[in-house]
Amino acid sequence: MVPCRPTVVDAPASAPAPISDLEARLRTLPKVELHQHVDGSIPPEVTWELMRHYRLNPVDTLDEMRRHLEIQDGEEGTLLAYLDKMYYPLWVTQFYENVSRVVEAIVDAAARAGVVTLELRYSPIIHTYAGLTPRQSIRAALSGMNHAKKRHPHMKLGLVVIAMRQHGPHIAKILARQALAEAQHLHERTGVVGFDIAGPERGNPPRLFRSAYEIARLGRLRLTAHAGEDAPAEYVWQAVDELGVDRVGHGCAAAGDKELLRRLARDRILVECCLSSNYHTGAVAKGARHPLHAFLEAGVAVALCCDNSTVSRTDAVKEAVLAAEQVGVEAVEGAHRTADAFTFIRPETSLPARGED
Repeated sequence: MVPCRPTVVDAPASAPAPISDLEARLRTLPKVELHQHVDGSIPPEVTWELMRHYRLNPVDTLDEMRRHLEIQDGEEGTLLAYLDKMYYPLWVTQFYENVSRVVEAIVDAAARAGVVTLELRYSPIIHTYAGLTPRQSIRAALSGMNHAKKRHPHMKLGLVVIAMRQHGPHIAKILARQALAEAQHLHERTGVVGFDIAGPERGNPPRLFRSAYEIARLGRLRLTAHAGEDAPAEYVWQAVDELGVDRVGHGCAAAGDKELLRRLARDRILVECCLSSNYHTGAVAKGARHPLHAFLEAGVAVALCCDNSTVSRTDAVKEAVLAAEQVGVEAVEGAHRTADAFTFIRPETSLPARGED
């Protein structure tokens, strides 16, 4: 099969729904997105067009396809059910051009939501089943970001490479080395800025991945880790003490450990909060107050993030509104200002452009 760049035809425009004063205010807020996954954020229309091109679409309509890509009522409550929604996109994101295409679309969508700083999370290894090497897989995602950068020159863009826990520590070390080859500070354009572990937490404690993190640190990548989403606070402690992370992804379990909250606040370790996702995965019980409250009360820096915008049917505006309804609009505006200081993207460290020879 030959990868393609399909033209996505927009649906007929309908009258926009009225928006609240709160949403209108937050829509204009410059937003900092530090935790958004590629596989769970591909616009459904793009996945649909690619699957139809290859005649791989499992259903007959886009509306039916959405039910496979977006969390549905009654499906919330477990991380594994949530992760299942990223199954179908992998059928088509095995080719360089397709990976580039979907990343472009994600950046475009983020720009429409007012995001000015965007870090995308990406697991290269799960896009190599059709023959791409891990480094080619990384370069494909960066290609999409660089294409999108031409349309959105005001945006700061960077890629965080993920090692999946279930693949084990050895694969994580290989990916850390591959990520270094595309590090932002070694190239002129958008590059890899960070390293992460994700996937099933339980039974895969952070300490097992210490060697991979040491490789990434020596290569001057910044460090984050999914921890405390579907595992106890001990996993967050390990991410901090043994991996030396700069930020923690989700970190919900930390909210119940006062000593850990003091540690995060003291060492200026930011928590990447993903409200919609946490309710959908069961990391936070439906209707319960989100740990965001505890983090802010303890003086812990937070970022408000989408996690998987397609799976959770969300974007940066909706996440801002959801957070503002719990902690107030001023706290949300402050969180985005604070998050900008914690981004791993440092364009000033890139090699200078050589210009014309």
